[in-house]
Amino acid sequence: MTTTHLGSFVTLDDGRPAVRFERVYDHPIDRVWSLVTEPAELVHWFPSPEITIDLTPGGTITFAGDPNMPDARFSGRIVDVDPPRRLVFTWGNEELRFDLEPLDERRTRLTLTDVLEARDAAARNAAGWDVCLSALDARAAGAPTGGPHAGPTVAWEERYEEYVAAGVPSGAPIPGKG
Repeated sequence: MTTTHLGSFVTLDDGRPAVRFERVYDHPIDRVWSLVTEPAELVHWFPSPEITIDLTPGGTITFAGDPNMPDARFSGRIVDVDPPRRLVFTWGNEELRFDLEPLDERRTRLTLTDVLEARDAAARNAAGWDVCLSALDARAAGAPTGGPHAGPTVAWEERYEEYVAAGVPSGAPIPGKG
């Protein structure tokens, strides 16, 4: 696995704020697709470990089990799906985009874009995705992950401070912290 693009704040062509990450995995595209679409894989790295997903346009995706929001159970909608290259769904008032590109038969580039509801969520969300993607990286490498489900951790707090220091917009409330 290679991190080719650390999390960064971007403004999309339509003016919406987003954070974007890029990884290259030493796996064929079908394996990476399963890591980002199958509930049995998502439990190891996604922030809400209890997920059901109907991988059809307009289908429902449900989320629960986030320790930072223990009573929260919510649904999103599949906006776009093009197996094994693209999955887009709503995540609360945000939109998550997973774009996969085969580089050859054994390597795949994953680009994760979190289209934000508000600019001030950028540092918070970027730090969260950093922690989650580290768990995904471990899962892809076949290492035990433990998942990102332990709440605001030292790793999250360090990454958050790094994003804030780098000038990434911040200030949004942080779930699980007073």
